[in-house]
Amino acid sequence: MSDASRITVSGEQPYDVVIGTGVLGELPALVGEKARTVAVVHSADLPELVRPVLDVLRGAGYAVHALPVPDGEAAKNVEVLAGLWSDFARLGVTRSDAIVGVGGGAATDLAGFAAASWLRGVRCVLVPTTLLAMVDAAVGGKTGINIAEGKNLVGAFAPPAGVLCELGTLATVPREDYISGLAETIKAGFIRDPRILELVEEDPEGAASPSGPHTRELVERAVQVKADVVGADLKESGLREILNYGHTLAHAIEKVEHYAFRHGHAVAIGCVYAAELGRLAGRIDADLVARHREVFASVGLPTSYRADAWPALREVMNVDKKTRGATLRFVVLDSLGECGRLAGPSEELLQAAYLEVAR
Repeated sequence: MSDASRITVSGEQPYDVVIGTGVLGELPALVGEKARTVAVVHSADLPELVRPVLDVLRGAGYAVHALPVPDGEAAKNVEVLAGLWSDFARLGVTRSDAIVGVGGGAATDLAGFAAASWLRGVRCVLVPTTLLAMVDAAVGGKTGINIAEGKNLVGAFAPPAGVLCELGTLATVPREDYISGLAETIKAGFIRDPRILELVEEDPEGAASPSGPHTRELVERAVQVKADVVGADLKESGLREILNYGHTLAHAIEKVEHYAFRHGHAVAIGCVYAAELGRLAGRIDADLVARHREVFASVGLPTSYRADAWPALREVMNVDKKTRGATLRFVVLDSLGECGRLAGPSEELLQAAYLEVAR
C-alpha cells in the first residue's frame, strides 16, 4: 500500500501529481484502460530505475516497449525526437495508446513533446526520477527540445495524463544533481511559498539530502506552487511567467556553457541576478537580496558567475522567450512571495546588476 499524496493541476485537462514512496503501483491507473501499447521513453543510464516501471506495466497487461534515449540535454534534439517518431511508427502506437517518460527533466521534456507531436497528441504519463524533474520539468505541461540557437525554443504546451513522483528514486541521484534540483525548490519559496525557505534555513544539510526530514514536504510544497500557477495559466499568458524567476540569465548561462552547466546551478545564479535587478530598480531591499545569496549558498549552490561572460550572456538574452518584440522582460520580486515584471531595463541597469554577481 502506498502512502501517496495527490496534488491536482487544474485547467482544461486536469491531472494529478502523485507523490510518495512505493507509488509505482498507481502507474497503470494513470496510463488508463484504453491503451494496449505503451512506449516507455527513458534515460539510457537508468536501467535499475526503469525496470520496475516496465514490470508494473507488463504486469497490468500492456504491450510494453522500452525506448532508451541519451542522458541529459543530449536527448533534447531533433535527431533523437525523429528517432522516437520512427519507433512509434514501427511499434504501431495509436491515438488510444500511451507514452511513459522516465528520467530527469530532459527525458520528461522530450517524452512529453514526442507524445504531443505524435498523431497530434497521445496520452502521456511522466515518472520523474530527479528532484529537478519532480518539482519543475515534469509538472506543468511544458514540453520541448533544444536547437543550436537556444534551449526549449521548440515545444508545445501539452499537459500529461498524470505525474508519478516515486520519492525512493531520489536516493539514486548524485549529490550535486540533487542539490541542483533544490534551486527550483528554493525559487518556489521566493516567488510564492516562503515556508520552503524556512525549511531550508532551519536545516540546510537535511535539505541537501534526499534522506532529510523535510524532503517530502519540500517536494509537495514546490509542486503545489507550480500546480497553483499553471492551473491558472497553462500557456504563460501572464501569471505563469513568475515560474521563470531567475531563468533569463540562467538560460543564457546554459547556452554559453553549451548546456554542460547544471540547470539548477544556473537558476541559483539567475535568481540572485534577478534579485539584484529588483534592488537596483527600487523594488526590493538589500536584506531580501542577501537572503537569496544565503539560502542558495547554504545548500552548496553557486551565486556568482564569470565576470568576462557578460557580453556573450547579454547577446543570448535577446532570444529569451519572455522577450516581447525588442523589449527584454524580467520577472522580479516586489516583496517576498510577490512577483512583478521589469520590462525594458536600461543596459546600464542590466550590467550593474551583473557586476553584483560577477566574480
